[in-house]
Amino acid sequence: MADETVASIIPLHRPKKAKTGAQRARTYRQRKRQKAKDVASSNYESPSSESLIPEGFSSTDSAFAEPPLTASPVVSLPATASDGDAPPRSISTILLRVAALALAGVGIAMNGWFARSLGSSDAAGWLFFATGVAADLVALVVPSCAARLWQARHRATSLAGWAVWAMTFVFAVTAGVGFASTNIVDVTLVRASRVTPAVAAAQAALSDAMSARDRECKGGVGKFCREREAAVNERRQALDAAMLSVGQTADPQTDAAIRLVAWATHGALQPTGNDFAMLRLILLALLPQIGGILLMVGRPAK
Repeated sequence: MADETVASIIPLHRPKKAKTGAQRARTYRQRKRQKAKDVASSNYESPSSESLIPEGFSSTDSAFAEPPLTASPVVSLPATASDGDAPPRSISTILLRVAALALAGVGIAMNGWFARSLGSSDAAGWLFFATGVAADLVALVVPSCAARLWQARHRATSLAGWAVWAMTFVFAVTAGVGFASTNIVDVTLVRASRVTPAVAAAQAALSDAMSARDRECKGGVGKFCREREAAVNERRQALDAAMLSVGQTADPQTDAAIRLVAWATHGALQPTGNDFAMLRLILLALLPQIGGILLMVGRPAK
């Protein structure tokens, strides 16, 4: 009985046979394939919040722990330059440049026309025209270039550019003065030479008085001749007064400006017509020459 029991137990503790090389290779490949499947399946799983928290990190130990959402106050951010502020600045820069180019174009046309009118011949006139246009172009471009050179610390070159600009600026202003004064005087003389009904009546009265004087004084100078001569003088003064009134209305801007200044200052300032004429002449000659300064001002800062 004991032998049968031992015989039935011994096979249960029989040692395993050693695997061959092919079996070990097959087992290794299966294990490797299973491991790849496990890795692939873990990639589709969303990582837990605990795996995202590094080891050793604690909200109580960190100085930068976020406060709870319910306790966070509403903080208004300070007003900063938004994108909506950029278009007005760009539009103002564009308009400033357009105005500068418009004034420069007017100045070039004025100075070129006046410079050409100074030539004694056609060739000389065109040479003066080229000089005036070139001077205006230099006065337009040099301010921006000189300012850029100054920022680049080329101080000597910048100062030389400003010196050249000063010469061309003075030349352009003098040409503008000549253009403005010539045209203003021509227009004023044309307006002053108008024959108004008052002037026509004064001229007719003067002609009648001169004819009566000639008839009366033909036989000699006497009492009636002297009376006719006095009448002629009176009629001549009346004609001069009528023509003076026409001359004053030939430039209504000057008269209106004088009265406006006197009214605004309650009579403290009483400018004359010559004062306003000089101010207008300076402005007409100066404004077309500031295109270069406007381009320099409108240049974007770096």
